[in-house]
Amino acid sequence: MAKRSRVETELTVNQILDEAFKQILTIGFEAMSYTTLSAATGVSRTGISHHFPRKTEFLVRLDQRIGQFFIEGLDFSSIAALEQSWAEVMKQPERKAVLQLFFSLCGSTDEHIKILKSLNIVIEAAVSHFADVGRKCVEQLIGNSALALLQDVPLQQE
Repeated sequence: MAKRSRVETELTVNQILDEAFKQILTIGFEAMSYTTLSAATGVSRTGISHHFPRKTEFLVRLDQRIGQFFIEGLDFSSIAALEQSWAEVMKQPERKAVLQLFFSLCGSTDEHIKILKSLNIVIEAAVSHFADVGRKCVEQLIGNSALALLQDVPLQQE
């Protein structure tokens, strides 16, 4: 078998990551598997596991992208706009999936997962716009979201 070029390898890795991102947001991280990725990409399960030996490596590689995707749905023009846009995000299944993923990983003992910074991106943006008031707002929104997701009810504006 001929050795693959660096460019071909990079294209394959990016194809796998793109599909992993899509599946994390649609079927969820737990349901995503080497089998579902293989079926969607045409890359063998062995080929996928060669590039990503542990499933958590997808999260590590996609961390920034997941955080950026979530933050794109938020409006930082004012605290009220941030709160309203957060409520709207909670109605969007793919963005809501980011929060579900975050909460599902909170108790993980995996060292790779402990360094995920997806929601830190949101907190940093809020702090850069509104200082400590922004941090407190986002922390409250995260808490309210956790409760809403546990109850599986839409987030209500106060």
